[in-house]
Amino acid sequence: MVQSYLRHGPTEAFGLVCSSSSNSHYDGKLAYVPALEDVLVWDVKKGQMLTMWHETGHRAEVTCILRSPQKDTFAIGYADGSIRLWSASSTSVIATFNGHKKAVTALAFDETGTRLASGSQDTDLILWDVVGEAGLYRLRGHRDQITSIRFVRPVAESAPSTSTGTAPGFLLTGSKDTFLKLWDLATQHCIQTIVAHRSEVWTMDLDPEQELIFTGSGEGEMKAWKIDHEALGRGLQETESGEVTRFIHPVTTLPLASSHRVSQITFHPHKPYLAVQSHDKSVEVFRIRTEEEVKKKQARRRRRAKEKEQEKKEKGKKKDEDADAQVDGEPEEKAVELADLFQPYLIVRASGKVRSFDFGEEEVGGKGNTQLFVALSNNALEVYNIPPPTKSKDAPPEASRLFSVDLPGHRTDVRTLCLSSDDALLASASNGSLKIWNMKTTACIRTMDCGYAVCSTFLPGDRQVAVGTKSGEILIYDIASSSLIDTIQAHSGTVWSLHVRPDDTGLVSGSADKDVKFWDFERKPANSDNPRSVALLTLVHMRTLKMTDDVLCVRYSPNGKLLAVALLDSTVKVFYQDSLKFFLSLYGHKLPVLSMDISGDSKLIVTCSADKNVKIWGLDFGDCHKSLFAHDESVMQVAFERNDTREGDTKPSHYFWTVGKDKLLKYWDGDKFENIQKLEGHHGEVWALAVSHHGKFVVTGSHDKSIRVWEKLDEPLFLEEEREHELEALYEAGIADTLNRTDAPIGSGAPGADPSAVDGAETTGVSKQTTETLMAGERIMEALELADNEIEAFREYEEAKRKGGLAATVAPPPRNPVLAAYDVEPEEYVLKVVERVPGTALYDALLVLPFGKVVSLMRYLNIWAQREWNIVLTSRIIFFLLKTHHHQIVANRVMRTALIPLRRNLREGLRRQKETIGYNLAALRFVQRQNDARRTAEFFEQDEELTEEQVREKIAEGGKKRKRVNVKA
Repeated sequence: MVQSYLRHGPTEAFGLVCSSSSNSHYDGKLAYVPALEDVLVWDVKKGQMLTMWHETGHRAEVTCILRSPQKDTFAIGYADGSIRLWSASSTSVIATFNGHKKAVTALAFDETGTRLASGSQDTDLILWDVVGEAGLYRLRGHRDQITSIRFVRPVAESAPSTSTGTAPGFLLTGSKDTFLKLWDLATQHCIQTIVAHRSEVWTMDLDPEQELIFTGSGEGEMKAWKIDHEALGRGLQETESGEVTRFIHPVTTLPLASSHRVSQITFHPHKPYLAVQSHDKSVEVFRIRTEEEVKKKQARRRRRAKEKEQEKKEKGKKKDEDADAQVDGEPEEKAVELADLFQPYLIVRASGKVRSFDFGEEEVGGKGNTQLFVALSNNALEVYNIPPPTKSKDAPPEASRLFSVDLPGHRTDVRTLCLSSDDALLASASNGSLKIWNMKTTACIRTMDCGYAVCSTFLPGDRQVAVGTKSGEILIYDIASSSLIDTIQAHSGTVWSLHVRPDDTGLVSGSADKDVKFWDFERKPANSDNPRSVALLTLVHMRTLKMTDDVLCVRYSPNGKLLAVALLDSTVKVFYQDSLKFFLSLYGHKLPVLSMDISGDSKLIVTCSADKNVKIWGLDFGDCHKSLFAHDESVMQVAFERNDTREGDTKPSHYFWTVGKDKLLKYWDGDKFENIQKLEGHHGEVWALAVSHHGKFVVTGSHDKSIRVWEKLDEPLFLEEEREHELEALYEAGIADTLNRTDAPIGSGAPGADPSAVDGAETTGVSKQTTETLMAGERIMEALELADNEIEAFREYEEAKRKGGLAATVAPPPRNPVLAAYDVEPEEYVLKVVERVPGTALYDALLVLPFGKVVSLMRYLNIWAQREWNIVLTSRIIFFLLKTHHHQIVANRVMRTALIPLRRNLREGLRRQKETIGYNLAALRFVQRQNDARRTAEFFEQDEELTEEQVREKIAEGGKKRKRVNVKA
């Protein structure tokens, strides 16, 4: 009989407010922030999480967040190069775009939200059609990661007068290769490259009028550039000297308060503010002044200068004349400099390192206040209020903090976890804070300050938690009152380990000062005046065991007879608990043992070490049963699974859990020495592990500041099947990788050849094979084969019947069971299969088809066009296949028979569709005209003095502004 185990799966991830992998978005009320692989939506005022955007099975981190002009849609870029369009109202994925090989680092929507541009670490720039859910083209030219993208609207004159569609416009990109590039989307080529800075261009933004470009570099420089829209309208031309026209001209360099890397520049969408982040912890806000203001200030300065000259007049006639001449000769009007327009207004100082910031879109609290939202690198969010400018000169404006969200997570790595005896509470501690979580709701119910916590344990009764710190203290906290009730100076070095004695009468602590100390619990009433008040536990020192080296871990055996002590010299010493007599030395690890655990029947001890190995020892003779190479990095913690209380009196389990710095959690069988399951999920080293006392789940805490719960499911798991799945996944990933490999140009690998000199085309198609697209391609192939066989069988039957070789009573061949089940014709079945392929994966799936299948698909396309089934999809497929297989189609005669009727049918179908759409469009325009006429007439009735133009303007304004009306009862 094959041994079966129960599978474990991830069920909860909490402790995250926001991660530092991506930028964040704020709309004045809700904040959309990255949380490793998910996006969280926070109501900042209430400090509560509203929703989590999570896609099951997707593990790549979020690297970029952007809201579309169509407010409900968000484009989220991930570290695996995929982009997902999420709907905020339904919290589901609308479409997935796969095209980049590495993390997506920049996203931009055009002003209608129909096109999306994405830039990545793989230096490519891809344009996506959001409505058609397809990649339009890939632009190559940058030599390093693209850091920012902006669409530049073409000015109306540059569009040809006859065209009805919108002009494609231009695209502006900045990259770490120090270049700023301007791309013409009509010709799909780069039309200007500027060496913007001496070091990487980290950020860029356009002002709302699209006149100025601001770029920020790694050296702390902020430069301004001007876009020449007239030249853009004329297009590329040569000047008399033979040079090509330049569209972007340098204007000036703006001074900043600090010379750190400029990591973000953002203009307020509709107010005269510009915010720049160049220092780790602060954001500088500039106010953009109008030219009139600047001219007034200049006039004031000139007046002052004249007054000073007047004062000097008394000092001598001669000087006086010269001065007068100077004043009179002074130019009346100095040109307004760009630096004068941007006035440093105030500095917002955050409480931690700023990862990104955003302006609130809506005004909150009125009176011209502006909100600045700041996402910090230490797992917190803050919103600051920027006051409007005042006339008074005495008090400089200061930003005030309105809201902050920081309680639902730790500021630093989660270093230790422990569960209460009934699994209802979880305590997690980091450098600075101890938090208590409700395991049912995963809500943080208590937060207490502590030192640098290294180990922790619940004390008997689950009312208190003991925490061992780096400074050698043991802190005892009362959960009910969330207060520190006792601080014990236990050791002179770090307290590395605490363990409660199995009989619940005391605990043992092990420290870097080479001591193992034994403590007994003493009950004292919380309130000395009231003897009946709840009793609290305190520690009384009983005895000390001196060791030869630093103590890293101490453990009692569950039967209470033995005590195991792990030392810095890589050995584990086992003593009798009562007499502290030496019993065994477990020797074999090459590096120190970081953690250990003893099985429920006190027969096995398992140790894990920084040498990446886990060793299983027998506790009767101290023999090593097995040494397992467990993780690719240090193994941080190990724990035996507790018995599942639901199973009654079964023998104690020998299954155990390990976590390591390689971000993995692993489940092992200690009798068969097999790895049962490998659980991926964390994005940083896993420091802490806590196992449920009822054997139902396991909790892990990590460097990525998240706490994850892995529950035991009722699904059986077989080792052979697990290994097969792993191999299959490897194989599939391998196929996709080989298909995505770009073939280098011939000769680029020759000795002495410069591989970077041989560049590919600047514009290419967008394609990337993933396991999904390969599967979709295989499904289409299977459907074609099934339908072809079905049609062939019926054709043979009809032919035989016609020739008279069959009796009239012979039944036709049976239908294919699949077609019979769906009750469809073969042609319709193929269409159904193709329709099920997601739009974004369709082209990549069609690339998988061999040419023979393409010929067969063409026949079906002809039938679909004839019957007008899904004309849009049919034409998309036809055009793509003709483009891809052009050479082969032209070269052989087979296709002529299929293509000629196809052309006729498709033209007919498209013509009919065009007529229908044209008719409907005309009707809608008619309805709109009628509506406009009615509204104008209504206005005329109310106000007779206005002309028709004024009325029209008023109606247009009315759409923008809402009026407040007093309703009388």
